[in-house]
Amino acid sequence: MHRFIFVLVTAAASFPAAAGNHILYECVDASGSKQFTNIPSNPKSCKILNIQPGAAPSPGPASGSASPQARPPRIATPSHFPRVDRALQKERDNDRRGILENELGGEEKLLAQARKELAEQEAVRLGSERNYQRTLDRLEPFQKKVKLHEDNVANLRREISKMR
Repeated sequence: MHRFIFVLVTAAASFPAAAGNHILYECVDASGSKQFTNIPSNPKSCKILNIQPGAAPSPGPASGSASPQARPPRIATPSHFPRVDRALQKERDNDRRGILENELGGEEKLLAQARKELAEQEAVRLGSERNYQRTLDRLEPFQKKVKLHEDNVANLRREISKMR
């Protein structure tokens, strides 16, 4: 009997929360990190975010299941919104492409230099060091540098390929 009353009271207490209370708080602590909660720990450092039912975006179709012709509907641009003519936009796109290609060239040179330095350090390893962990520790910054430049080159290439 006590178990039934406990379940009944717990269920009754949860109904007001589910019945339309969609208030979330964005709290910022002293270090600047954000926390989202429905119960603010310090109301003075929290801002109310009012989330309406059904406001959450619905997940789109999986990337492999969408047909190539399926695109999201175009949203009409307001009439008072500033417009850029095609020639000016084309010029801006060309400038952007040039900047990205210059960045790509620079990153490829830095990648080649980082690979060369890593190869030199690996050659030193074969000759003098006997402690394997010390060798790994010494090579780690060179490997990280190569990885960083490889990622930068890949990201720049991806960005250039997205351009029209």
